Amino acid sequence: MAAVGVAGAGYVGLTTAACLAGLGHDVTCAEVDQSKVDQLSRGEVALGEPDLAPLVRDGLAAGRLRFTPDPGALDGREFVFACVPTPAGPDGAADLGAVEAVLAALHPGPHTVLVVKSTVPVGTCARIAETAGIPVVSNPEFLREGHAVHDFRHPDRILLGGEEPAVARVAALYADLGAPVVRTDHASAELGKYASNAFLALKLSYVNLLARLCERTGADIDAVTRTMSLDERIGPHFLHPGPGWGGSCLPKDTSALVATGAAAGVDLTILRSAIEANDRQHDHVVARIRQAAGGRLDGVRIGLFGLTFKAGTHDLRDSPALAVAARLAAAGAVLTGYDPGVTGGDQAGPVQRVDDPVLAAKGARVLVVLTEWPEFGGLDWSQLAAVAEGDVVVDTRGVLDPAALRGSGLRCLRLGHPAGE
Repeated sequence: MAAVGVAGAGYVGLTTAACLAGLGHDVTCAEVDQSKVDQLSRGEVALGEPDLAPLVRDGLAAGRLRFTPDPGALDGREFVFACVPTPAGPDGAADLGAVEAVLAALHPGPHTVLVVKSTVPVGTCARIAETAGIPVVSNPEFLREGHAVHDFRHPDRILLGGEEPAVARVAALYADLGAPVVRTDHASAELGKYASNAFLALKLSYVNLLARLCERTGADIDAVTRTMSLDERIGPHFLHPGPGWGGSCLPKDTSALVATGAAAGVDLTILRSAIEANDRQHDHVVARIRQAAGGRLDGVRIGLFGLTFKAGTHDLRDSPALAVAARLAAAGAVLTGYDPGVTGGDQAGPVQRVDDPVLAAKGARVLVVLTEWPEFGGLDWSQLAAVAEGDVVVDTRGVLDPAALRGSGLRCLRLGHPAGE
């Protein structure tokens, strides 16, 4: 059993703390938000991550997990995990303010290893190791929101960058997971995380462009992506068109990688193009909605289904649904939105949020699915059709059955298809 400290109790920090405690380690998690510390100390988890709340409660009950607002509680721990945000700054580069705050508060013991889980630019960990005078291991996270506990317990790989014996010591923390371990240098580990996320963004932008091409040529995006997915060099993942990519990782990581390239004298043109294509995708979706509304949006009521950046989370950060909503509002549309993952206190930009899908559809000329919640396929669309003003559903995620909608008196307009079905 190792003595572990975790700085930060967000998605990454809390999952890391709870899962390491679940592996039998003694974990102290420091979080500056006192109210969050109080909640977590009672076993109350606000994050809607499957299996996370019981894991936290089990750790508390076993005495292997504790929460504190005092960063000094991490002093002398064998391992201190930095799990704090690195948002994009005004120039697109990562803001390392939170990481630097962790370093400023850290008083390491003689055997302390700093483990950087935060996504940081190339060169950060080597610089920290040199200035702090302690072993530093880059250990980027690959956790998907809505699947964080599963991804921690069943990782595709564990990426560790640094020098021995610190890397071996960190690898031992994960030994029971039985996952492949990639051992490399600081820079390669840091870049490996950015490269992975950026590639996913490239893939998503590409499939969205293909969907637009299908609309113009009469091809079927489902058949096209099915053809692609059967090639083992491509695979089936991230081949579904949508309103654009977003969330807490892809936008900031792609911008940070472009900034890193510029600083190194490498113009990552393909990645810049993917970012630009993503911005244009929001406009394309608005154009499809305008078409469904009869050519104008000013004063038109639109019912939005889905506000979070993806299903399985209540996270609205950099949500493509809200990017589309902002453009609709700028064009004068009146927006009402429903999302099963968004609670009463959450802000949803220009959208009047409601807790009942019927209220979202009431009086709407167009209904729009913007997040891929599977629950939307099971809604009573006949009931929604009865209260809506129009008869068109724009399904930007491909989660609805067009035949079932026709049976409810509704037409379905999908991305990657030339006309309503």
